[in-house]
Amino acid sequence: MRNMTRVDWRRDLFGGPLRTAATVLLALLAAWALWHLLRWGVADAVFRADAEACRAARGACWGVVAEKWRPIVFGRYPYEGQWRPAIAATLLAAVTLLSAWPRAWKPWLALAWLLAVAVGGVLMHGGVLGLPPVPTAQWGGLPLTIGLAVAGLALAFPLALLLALGRRSRLPVARTLAATYVELVRGVPLISVLFTASFLLPLLWPSGWRPDVLMRVLIGLVLFVAAYLAEVIRGGLQAVPRGQVDAAMALGFSRWSVQLNIVLPQALRLTVPAIVNVVVGTLKDTSLVTVVGLFELTGALGLALGGDPVWRAFYLEGYLFIGLLYWVLCYGLARYGRWLEGRLAPQAVLG
Repeated sequence: MRNMTRVDWRRDLFGGPLRTAATVLLALLAAWALWHLLRWGVADAVFRADAEACRAARGACWGVVAEKWRPIVFGRYPYEGQWRPAIAATLLAAVTLLSAWPRAWKPWLALAWLLAVAVGGVLMHGGVLGLPPVPTAQWGGLPLTIGLAVAGLALAFPLALLLALGRRSRLPVARTLAATYVELVRGVPLISVLFTASFLLPLLWPSGWRPDVLMRVLIGLVLFVAAYLAEVIRGGLQAVPRGQVDAAMALGFSRWSVQLNIVLPQALRLTVPAIVNVVVGTLKDTSLVTVVGLFELTGALGLALGGDPVWRAFYLEGYLFIGLLYWVLCYGLARYGRWLEGRLAPQAVLG
């Protein structure tokens, strides 16, 4: 098999004069592009926070990251208290990583989540234990990106599960309501949902009660993500053979026992790649909250450079830095998804 793979690879790239010429041409173009990229990004780049040297350089100015990394990472959060979102984001990331370990899927994990969310909320908001209060309008940067993604997914998953079960329900009312909700939400872009949650939803609240913009944005994000997750889970439910359900019902299992113990475990295992895709998309979609006044990573970069004429010209390097952060997070999620898919494969479970 290895020899056949090698022969096929050579034939695909060099199987004839035209293919050989195309391969050589593309290799030369790639080498040329890589050389200029390394020259711009490394050889001729400026890495120290020196604006004069950056303006005189022919390469990239990574000094903007050295100079502005704190407002980019933490947004408008008060400078003297930025240790608080750093610890809160670290706690949230730690409990998320712990949840990714199958051996930690125990009842105490729920307690760890409650503790991490409570401590993180106290640190971010303050107002107790001698911590100065910080309104949610000043939260931003990487902690806000991670917090919105994790909270949105965690709250959307139970709703998505109910919607997926509702779409397969035998009750016409439940099936119609679930299908209407999913198709309605999936038919509009996220930005319209965020605008609706931010500016129209407050009109529906009782008089005198007005949740802040972060809560309204989180509600919109949860409702949007739940619709997409519901379709993913519904696909997994439909992939489970009907014969298993009939056999379990014949053995005396109740309908809910069949769903909980037989259908759902298999459906969720089958949909791991699609669920990871939704998770990655949600993480990147948090960048849209900038349009309603919350400044996550991309919005924090605009704040950090927009009002500083000294460093304003180096937006490209700032966006490349943010893109690297997003790539690290998304690549880690993708690799974890591949690992979890292999671990939960039927042969792994049976073995």
